[in-house]
Amino acid sequence: MAWDALAAYDTLTGGGSRALRVDELCRLGAERFPGMLPGAAELAAEAKLPQREKKGLEKAQGRFLGAVLSDPRAGTHLCRSMLLPRADSRKHLAQFEAKGELELEGARLSRQGKVVVLTMRNPRYLNAEDETTLDGLEIAVDVALMDKKSELCVLRGDTVTHTKHAGKRVFGAGINLTHLYQGKIRYLWYLIRDLGLVNKLYRGLALPGVHPEEDSIEKPWVSAVENFAIGGHCQILLTQDYVIAADDAYMTLPARKEGIIPGAANLRLPRFVGPRLARQAILAGRRLDCASPGGRKICDEIVPAAEMDPAIERLIALLTDSGVVSAAGNRRALRSGEEPLDQFRRYMAVYAREQAVCHFSPALIANLEKHWDAANRRG
Repeated sequence: MAWDALAAYDTLTGGGSRALRVDELCRLGAERFPGMLPGAAELAAEAKLPQREKKGLEKAQGRFLGAVLSDPRAGTHLCRSMLLPRADSRKHLAQFEAKGELELEGARLSRQGKVVVLTMRNPRYLNAEDETTLDGLEIAVDVALMDKKSELCVLRGDTVTHTKHAGKRVFGAGINLTHLYQGKIRYLWYLIRDLGLVNKLYRGLALPGVHPEEDSIEKPWVSAVENFAIGGHCQILLTQDYVIAADDAYMTLPARKEGIIPGAANLRLPRFVGPRLARQAILAGRRLDCASPGGRKICDEIVPAAEMDPAIERLIALLTDSGVVSAAGNRRALRSGEEPLDQFRRYMAVYAREQAVCHFSPALIANLEKHWDAANRRG
């Protein structure tokens, strides 16, 4: 499988001369090499089924991508391809440059002086991430980074409409577990998210023909955590340059209760809180209050919940007062020691294979029914 995958990748990318995103790569691979990967008709039929009834055809995509990412040359090329701006982001950039505002499904951008504010939006589901938010969020990240009039990016959750938290700002509830249970989230969603959207927050945008560790388009990111950052939203905090949190907010990585791997948290969380606390959070569901000693290892500043807006304004003034000319260089220098691209590539090779197994495991269904009452929730 490894040899076939690498040979196929070389053919599909023209020996590395063509950048393909993982979804396009798998689509073209299925067309060019029938039987190696599930085709469009098979995937369309599978997509209509609830998660418990799926055949697991997408596991082949996990094996294929795992083999590609395991190879230093092909895997690095794929990682760089996923860090390039999306083809449709340029159109949205022009709109944002003209108006200073951009509304997308799952995200809203607004320019405020030297700052771009990205608001994550899925109010009915506590700003959870799913197929409806993925494209919009990544486009928003692309546009925020490419915008030449801003120097800093701020990430917040929108005000939600969910009954229990209606009218409150929530950073985010992680993956949409209702949609996961109902079979509305494909396997490639995880890879597109973590090789694209989340890795762009951490590494910025790649430039054509340039290794991301040599040059990139990037800006500092600040996150403002209100109420909670669960699962994937806690993962996002591990990519941020500065995290400001409300004193009543908390973070969790409920991977055990969900039955999946929490993105790149297994790679990044131990750097923040140490390996023992990381295992407690990932394997045993330990909650980290932002104001606790463990939470403060992730959050840089804790403020009263009612004072979040002025606290963000003070922080923005502090960070932009003298300009952020050296920010990109300092970010690249920090990453060279904490998480080189090759380390990330090797982790993602494991993640691609293991997440495919988890996504179609009967244990996932059992966990969602036991801990989430998924069978009785409406989509």
